[in-house]
Amino acid sequence: MAVARSLAQKFINRRPSSSSSLTENIFGLEWARSRRFQAQSIRPFSALMSPPSKAVVYEREGPPDSVTKVVELPPLEMKETDVCIKMLAAPINPSDINRIEGVYPVRPKVPAVGGYEGVGEVYSVGSAVKGLAPGDWVIPSPPSSGTWQTYVVKDQGVWHKIDKDSPMEYAATITVNPLSALRMLEDFMTLNPGDSIVQNGATSIVGQCIIQIARFRGIHSINIIRDRAGSDEAKEKLKRLGADEVFTESQLEVKNVKSLLANIPEPALGFNCVGGNSASLVLKYLRQGGIMVTYGGMSKKPVTVPTSYFIFKDLSLRGFWLQKWLNSDKATECRDMIDYLLCLAREGKLKYDMELVPFDNFQSALGKALGLQGSQPKQVIKF
Repeated sequence: MAVARSLAQKFINRRPSSSSSLTENIFGLEWARSRRFQAQSIRPFSALMSPPSKAVVYEREGPPDSVTKVVELPPLEMKETDVCIKMLAAPINPSDINRIEGVYPVRPKVPAVGGYEGVGEVYSVGSAVKGLAPGDWVIPSPPSSGTWQTYVVKDQGVWHKIDKDSPMEYAATITVNPLSALRMLEDFMTLNPGDSIVQNGATSIVGQCIIQIARFRGIHSINIIRDRAGSDEAKEKLKRLGADEVFTESQLEVKNVKSLLANIPEPALGFNCVGGNSASLVLKYLRQGGIMVTYGGMSKKPVTVPTSYFIFKDLSLRGFWLQKWLNSDKATECRDMIDYLLCLAREGKLKYDMELVPFDNFQSALGKALGLQGSQPKQVIKF
């Protein structure tokens, strides 16, 4: 209950400062108790309240499996433009883990509720809310922190209404990974049918989405995966999604990787989410004047570039961070693209592996997301 009290403190009047006299302190405390009693007495008649919420919270940053706990949070009084959402599903993303660890560049102040994206159903609306009604499905767009709880209260401007025919698990996960894939395919150069791209980390959800969106647009993909048990099965899976070529890193330890291209043109655009040697393999594939976009660093190793790649190949290195793009006044454009991606999901043109896990089993899902049981599908909490 200490966490619940701490989170609820924002909604309780502050006590007088330590510099106040004893009499003022006593009076202030009695006045605060009186106000809370009055508010509790009249709320059922004058204020719209959310239901109590069960939430995954952390009071300090650190290892997620150590600092997170599930607690009961008290009801919240809703403002006239607020919408209360009954959450349906929310994923555990690597960026969620990094926020809890305290290593992500932008993160909420602690104590905080975890989670950054998800899908929910409108439970109740404030008196001034327009365009949303109980029963509608919505997602936070741009994403918003605090989705790992049964009920979320935020201003109507946070929520984007979506088609209820959308598969729930795709609606819950459509923003962070698929949107990153779409933006990276569009933001760094114009790709035409017949062109090609190269990427590492191809089995990630972003990687799988890049393969499928590229195929849908007639763009070839060359994909690099780690050497590990089950790599042959991973290759076949990616090819079923539309990958033209899939290689393990060890297969590319040859002087001329472009001899493996067959009839695929040299790629002008590459994507790196691993770093280290895997990033070097992406660079080896790029044609003259090509661009490599880095959006992750799973190996935690630096990107090392031979001087000749700059002088003789004129390669460019760029970076992509979805949150920066979302913060650049792109709300309307973002929502249009989300609708487009959800349409692909409804039509079966966008697929990726996920595991729906009951909220009561959150700690088990967190363990899988942390990699404690090896490679696992994306963990999606179902409320």
